[in-house]
Amino acid sequence: MSLKSGKLTVPLRFMGSSDNYTESSIILVGVPMDFTCSFKPGTRFGPQKIREVSIGIEEYSIYMDKSLEDASFFDAGDLDLPIGNPEKSLEIIEEAAGEILKDGKFPLFIGGEHLISVPIIKKVYEKYKDELVLIHFDAHADLREDYLGCPLSHASAIRRVIDFMPSKNIYQFGIRSGTKEEFKFASLNTNMFTLEVYEPLKAVIDKFKDKPIYVTLDIDVLDPAYANGTGTPEPGGISSNELIKSMGLLKDLNIVGFDIVEVSPPYDLSDRTAIFAAKIIRDVILMVSDYENN
Repeated sequence: MSLKSGKLTVPLRFMGSSDNYTESSIILVGVPMDFTCSFKPGTRFGPQKIREVSIGIEEYSIYMDKSLEDASFFDAGDLDLPIGNPEKSLEIIEEAAGEILKDGKFPLFIGGEHLISVPIIKKVYEKYKDELVLIHFDAHADLREDYLGCPLSHASAIRRVIDFMPSKNIYQFGIRSGTKEEFKFASLNTNMFTLEVYEPLKAVIDKFKDKPIYVTLDIDVLDPAYANGTGTPEPGGISSNELIKSMGLLKDLNIVGFDIVEVSPPYDLSDRTAIFAAKIIRDVILMVSDYENN
């Protein structure tokens, strides 16, 4: 497998993508995996749908005051994963992330379920070691040791990250769902901020000024009114405007990797969830380009 060819599965590309891997500083990769979804599957269709609807938004972002015409990114397509084999799939994802990092480029992954984040973060951590900070936006704590006896589950994504990364480097925002044990674990290990995102992020953001940061964004951090197309919707979430404002707080930080997960098109009849995800991806591309050019 080589991302450079741009000949992975799904020929559809994100709006404004370059045709040249080598000359692009940001590499976008889709990961169509939903093998461990605990409620409603369908996130494997997320990457393709997000690309499809990306043409419905403008290349110019009013938030970044910049256009994709000014950015350099390459959409490599979707990884070809063995359905039903999460272990092998995670190996393939890790290999792809490693290739991007080895080539000195920015990894931007579209899920798929949240478990896909683990091998990507692992490769980024190997590069930056204990300097790396993880910012986690989600409705769910994702701190179960296992789900129904399975340690490789989207319900255990952040717990699996803690297998190799210091838990105190992990900052969780918007969390409003989890077991009692997960919240107790978080109180002793991670930095968890429940229910809200913008205000707690604003309060701690100075801690990250000189740190490399990886951001993992589960779309269900939003209230289902704004993002109904997800497999485990959780009422009581934040608005799309709060998330956009929160992303704006990251603009001047050293973001070194990003993923957006859990968009599930079968439940997104209006495409509102996929469109919002496309908008976030556009702004992340522009945000990273902005930082690299400074």
